[in-house]
Amino acid sequence: MKEYIEERAMNIANYIIENNATVRQTAKQFGISKSTVHKDVTDRLSQINPTLAAEARKVLDVNKSERHIRGGLATREKYLHQHVMN
Repeated sequence: MKEYIEERAMNIANYIIENNATVRQTAKQFGISKSTVHKDVTDRLSQINPTLAAEARKVLDVNKSERHIRGGLATREKYLHQHVMN
């Protein structure tokens, strides 16, 4: 694996852990796709640093389990804001 990919995977994992970030937030921060973030954390990082990969995976699993709640809140905000505007 190329060195810059290994370094990127480590940086991504550290960012996710430190900021409790979602895949989408991380992708935007690093200017890469969500699938690249996911591949770096799940596949590549487990070969480089399994401990760091496991920590990042925990954060991503929590985010995944809460995403339906975030989506509902975002929709609620959207419609509350629209109602106020009308």
